[in-house]
Amino acid sequence: QVQLVESGGGLVQAGGSLRLSCAASGGTFSSYTMGWFRQAPGKEREFVAAAKWSGASTYYAASVKGRFTISRDNAKNTVYLQMNSLKPEDTAVYYCAATRNYYRYYDARAYDYGGQGTQVTVSS
Repeated sequence: QVQLVESGGGLVQAGGSLRLSCAASGGTFSSYTMGWFRQAPGKEREFVAAAKWSGASTYYAASVKGRFTISRDNAKNTVYLQMNSLKPEDTAVYYCAATRNYYRYYDARAYDYGGQGTQVTVSS
């Protein structure tokens, strides 16, 4: 059983930056592909970014590519999401998740474990 705890959310002005963290416990962190998803009010949960076990392979949604960076520190059992040039449309609850099914890194249903989420609000 893997437990995931996100932190780092908050309120930021458009154009600003935030760094989200997700600390994992209870499993072999380095064996999981880690993903970030987000869900805005009234919308479905959407893929944001993912990093395979070593962190060398990363994937991004088109809407965040070039602005967000996912990274992981396997020694600290932590995955990060650096968010730059934030826009009001980035406002959502952000969730991290873990899966062994790296082929479907973009699909929230493929993930085995998820955190409780952290709120990110970007004001215009």
